[in-house]
Parts: sequence; structure tokens; C-alpha cells
Amino acid sequence: MNRDMKIVFIGSGNVATHLSAAMQKAGYTVGQVYSRNETHARTLAGRLHCDWTAKTGEIISTADLYVFAVKDGALPELLAQTPVNNGLWIHTAGSVPMDVFKGYAAHYGVLYPLQTFSKNRDTDFRRVPCLIEALLPEDETRLHEIAARLSDHVQTLSSEKRKFVHLAAVFACNFSNHMYALAGKLVREQGLSTDILLPLIDETAAKIHALSPSDAQTGPAVRGDRQILDRHLALLSDPAMREIYQLISNHIYKTTKYEQHSL
Repeated sequence: MNRDMKIVFIGSGNVATHLSAAMQKAGYTVGQVYSRNETHARTLAGRLHCDWTAKTGEIISTADLYVFAVKDGALPELLAQTPVNNGLWIHTAGSVPMDVFKGYAAHYGVLYPLQTFSKNRDTDFRRVPCLIEALLPEDETRLHEIAARLSDHVQTLSSEKRKFVHLAAVFACNFSNHMYALAGKLVREQGLSTDILLPLIDETAAKIHALSPSDAQTGPAVRGDRQILDRHLALLSDPAMREIYQLISNHIYKTTKYEQHSL
């Protein structure tokens, strides 16, 4: 698929914002943005200098590639409303199977960028793993060519394996980020800035480039230090945070060299 092809983005959120920008930077032409939210559609189209619409009936039918970058739950309804065309339809979701397109398009696939995106934070897309899949071999070749112009890390992966990668990503990213939020709450309640935690967070993430997570694990749970664990639990007034602390501590302890013991 050459760079003269025309692309339509269906969606205007975080993934659409970063993926469309990466495609444009790679020399591809984004011809239109659709979003049911007019403001969001107009904003992203303004960044890309292209047309926009908030009506599915106005989605152009002559594009080469249609990128559905929307919430998983919104995809089936949008597919039913998108005008039939001969383009290659792809979605960007981690946990949605490729065959969601079956019956709506003859050419379809997936381009899942394995990264967390925020609209107002730059991302080096060349470092983002792009996991692809397509129904037809020729479409997979086209998708691989596109992805390779965006990223140095392109891999073909089935829908079955991709859903486990997405699950792993939730643990590695979303759950970790929630832990940062809880940690920040604890220090702010003591009148401290969350900046005090940043060097620790940075080093924790950096270590697993050289060590396995199990080898990098430190703290009272891995040591089985019951006294410190009990002191920490006594400091937590929020029952939900106590439950989280105890559950994770127990799991850390039981999956380390001390697993023969019980907390």
C-alpha cells in the first residue's frame, strides 16, 4: 500500500490522535476524521489539516484504509453504520477479535499499538510495538508495510494471542498506574509532594531492563517481614487499600523463594 493512499480515521481519542499523527509523519494522507463528538472531530482534523464529520453517513467511501480507533463497545454499532466500501478496514484494539469485521468488509485486519497514549503527551512511535493481523495474506503484507513505516517493532499476532498481550498490558500499565495514584494519595495526606516518589518509580521501571521482575523484587513482603506488614496495615484507614495491600503482599510472598511459608 503506497503512501498516496487515503486514510479515514473513525475515532478521535488518544489512540487515533497518536496513530494518525504517526501515519501523517510517515508520509501518508489522512483524508477525513469521523467522531460523533463534533468538537473532538474538528480538533483532530485541525491537527491533521483534513476534513471531518460527525455523521456516519458522511464518511467517504473512496478511501484505501479505514482505521477504527474507538472504544471496544462502540465498534459493532459503528461497523453497522459505516458505508460499504472496498477499503481495508482495521481496528486498533487489543482484546477485540479480528472477525468483528466479518460481514461488513471484504478486507480487514488489526493494527494494535502496544502503548499507553495521552493526547497531550508526545510518544516516539518508532519504539511502539505494533501487533498486526489480517484476513488475507495480501492485506497482511500491506499492513506490515504500513506498520513498518511507523515502528521498528512490528509483529504478526493472532487475535487469541493478542488478547493475552492486552491482559498483560493491563497489569503492567493500568494497574501499576493505579498503584502510583494510591501511593501519591498517601504522601499527599502527609503534606508531601508526590515528586518524592518519582526517583523510586523511575528506578523500579528501569531495573527490569536488566533484571527479571522476580529478581528485582524487594520490600517487606518478599522478606516475609510480618512486623512491618502489620504496621503498614495499621496505617491504612481505607478498607479497600488494606485489602489491596494484603492481597498483593501475600501474592508476592507466595511466589518468591519464601513460598513454602504462609503470611
